[in-house]
Amino acid sequence: MISLKIKQPLSNPLLLNSSMQPDLTVGRTYSTPLCFQDSTDKELFDPLPDIKVKVQSSFMVSLGVAERAEFHAKGPAETFPRDLSRDYSAIADRRKKGLLTLNGPFSAGKEQLRTNGVFGHLGGRLVVPNAGVSLLVPHGAVAENMSWEMHMVINQGEASVQTLEGCEILLGPEVTYGPPALDLFTPVAMTIAHCAEVDTENWNIQLKRKTQDSKWEEVMSVDEECTSCYCLLDSTSCHLLLEQPGSYALVGEPLTQAAVKRLKLAVFGSMEAGSMSYSLRVYCVDDTPHAFQGVVAAEKTRGGQLLEEPKMLPFRANTFSLQVSIQDVPQFLWSIKPFTTCQEFSFPQVWCSNQQPLHCAFSLERYSPATAQLSCKISVRQVKGHEQILQVYTAVAETEKESVPFFMQTDCTITSQTGPKAFKIPSSIRQRICATFDTANAKGKDWQLLAQKLHLDRNLGYFAKQRSPSAVILSLWEARHQDTADLDSLASALEEIGKIHSKNSPKDQDEPESDFNHVRDGL
Repeated sequence: MISLKIKQPLSNPLLLNSSMQPDLTVGRTYSTPLCFQDSTDKELFDPLPDIKVKVQSSFMVSLGVAERAEFHAKGPAETFPRDLSRDYSAIADRRKKGLLTLNGPFSAGKEQLRTNGVFGHLGGRLVVPNAGVSLLVPHGAVAENMSWEMHMVINQGEASVQTLEGCEILLGPEVTYGPPALDLFTPVAMTIAHCAEVDTENWNIQLKRKTQDSKWEEVMSVDEECTSCYCLLDSTSCHLLLEQPGSYALVGEPLTQAAVKRLKLAVFGSMEAGSMSYSLRVYCVDDTPHAFQGVVAAEKTRGGQLLEEPKMLPFRANTFSLQVSIQDVPQFLWSIKPFTTCQEFSFPQVWCSNQQPLHCAFSLERYSPATAQLSCKISVRQVKGHEQILQVYTAVAETEKESVPFFMQTDCTITSQTGPKAFKIPSSIRQRICATFDTANAKGKDWQLLAQKLHLDRNLGYFAKQRSPSAVILSLWEARHQDTADLDSLASALEEIGKIHSKNSPKDQDEPESDFNHVRDGL
């Protein structure tokens, strides 16, 4: 077992009583059993009315997907990665029956996450707040004296994930941009957050687009060359250069048991009105901003408080379940319902959650109204995998509670920006860079060196077919660095290129070096 410890900041406005440090020396504590290894002789009670618990080889808790099919389907082992055949064949069977759903936090009847704006020749940016999704419309993409009303939507309606094949899973939200008749001079740059630990040896990750008959077709594999679009996969986001409006999704297929997707863990709490009971709710969700927003929305409606900084847990494709247990509850101050100290999600429930939050709940009751604080630990671990500990230390008396506003750390309310303010690179500098690097010289196209120094030197064939390769390279750089506050990496790349040119052209070194330095200094 590997224990991951994440250092949390000293203060966080999300946390209830964030300035209070845990003190587990108060009162006597005891450790509850982690899990029964064999539940054949145990009886398991429902911890809450909306939680369905099933007795199998161990505690099986199904939340949100409780009424779905059990995982007993069999299939040919050679179709799936080694030791994953039983679980993945069941997943494929459930998809055929339409039992897997997309974007679980939101029902089909809820309002779409949609943003729109009107863009002209100066371009701009669309952002879905706190969702890790954005669309950059480059300067010059729209013809002069023209404008387009564009939109971007995170699809939350009728589920379409069942149309995916084999053991593919969604690694981020399904995103649509338009209008369908959109006609631009240059590709747009779309950013979508994902939850995969990127490793081409363990993952086959593809970009897919929805067809007119609502089926998914492959656009490209992220590790292959392609001239129809460009895909840059960073550790937490995917940056796409797209020329055709439509619905897109990043899809992953595990190649080995070492494939990992990141889970975000969070614990919320609230007193039950008019009672001595306190409810702890533990969420396990794909580690993307959009998925966690589903948790935030759900907790806002029930008055929940975030009790600990959310933490990340690597979840491996090893077919083993996820166990959630509560530990170190003060036994003389609090009681917990019998046989609910450990709850469990099966592997398919977690692996195929597809942006849908899974959660379980622990209901504790005070022996005395004088008990004003609760301290305990929540352990979340994958069997034969990683473990993460969430520390709870909170005031529970209504009079001692503070009203903590609900917002994300990267809280954002801006949905549309147009013109120069939407870009980090000033328009005049951008034009000079393009004029400099799009011009051929004896050593070849300078834009290739620009791409290399900006670490965008794969799939160069895509840039080569563009009217201005440098402009498209800079659009991708803008999308990749939209959350950073400076232009240091671009300035450093230009400085390095200037030095290379001065070495290669000693007779004319004054002119090129001066040109590059002027552009760099303008940043």
